Amino acid sequence: MKYFVSLIVIFSVSAFADPLDKVVQIIKADDETPQVISKGDAADDPAIWFNSITPSKSIIFGTDKRSGVYSYNLKAQKIGYTQLGDINNIDLRSIDLGMNGSYSFIFASNRTIGSLDLWIYEDKALDLLSKSNNFSLNPSPSFQGISNMVVYGVCAGYDSEYGIIAFITEDEGPKVEMWSYNEDGLYLLHTFNNANATQSEGCVYDDVNRTLFISEEQDRGILRAYKINSQLDFSNPIIIDDRAGNIDGDPEGVTLYKTSDTDGYIILSSQGDNSFNVYNRQSPYDYLGSFKIGHSSKIDNVNDTDGVDVIHNNLGYKYPNGLLVVQDGTNDGKKIVKRQNFKFISFKKVIDSLNL
Repeated sequence: MKYFVSLIVIFSVSAFADPLDKVVQIIKADDETPQVISKGDAADDPAIWFNSITPSKSIIFGTDKRSGVYSYNLKAQKIGYTQLGDINNIDLRSIDLGMNGSYSFIFASNRTIGSLDLWIYEDKALDLLSKSNNFSLNPSPSFQGISNMVVYGVCAGYDSEYGIIAFITEDEGPKVEMWSYNEDGLYLLHTFNNANATQSEGCVYDDVNRTLFISEEQDRGILRAYKINSQLDFSNPIIIDDRAGNIDGDPEGVTLYKTSDTDGYIILSSQGDNSFNVYNRQSPYDYLGSFKIGHSSKIDNVNDTDGVDVIHNNLGYKYPNGLLVVQDGTNDGKKIVKRQNFKFISFKKVIDSLNL
């Protein structure tokens, strides 16, 4: 499958140097969700379900890590909410199973019971529910796998050898668990250490290039890449960036934008300077630039971002080159509010501001 990126429209942006002397472009959000129900540091991680049947009816999931999971439409309107407990991160994969239809596998890290939770929906059913503008995750997941650690981040994947997989990171520790799914349930395949990290955070899996990207926060602040092989040998990660380079403070959420089957961009939340770093998807993962999400007349700027997600697909509406969704850790507008939310940004703005 080919992906095409338009570079025709040019947006007016401004730039300045941050403490790391990297030039940071300023773009503005297109929409924002209502505030989550929980006060304080609660909103955390988004995941975008691309509706291949009716793209304009795609669904965005967002976690409230103190209570559950929200569902939003492309206008950032709430269309559902499920109280599930302390759901920290969420990610998904949609898989075409041929004659059996297309299904979506939605994974979440459940800190209330220390589990990896999985919901499975037929895409035709999700399409019908999205058109009704009313969809919430089922209160009971299709499957649960009990972890051997305090769960934190999660990322889903579809691997050529292992099929449907998910990785979960450990809270306040270096462990990462790799899980697989088959029709009988979830199975723990492997556990490894993210280079003795004090605190692994976000992750994203590149299905085609078979590469796992993990951010390490707290003591060191590093983004690493792990190549997946049949031996499941995770002993030789590649350091993409750290605080001596273009990362300020904690690297948090990380996501992947595709320009072809194998090419594209890695987007990382550099939480310390409230920016987002962009790297080449292919090794040696060159740093390509950074951007911030500034104030507009109706939507406040973005700070202290935890989770991010992006898709490349044409969604119509405001998002012809895909959608970037980020958690806003302050949501501070004209006055500081007590609850956080998520911001929606056209990825065309990122493309044009950084001349990607």
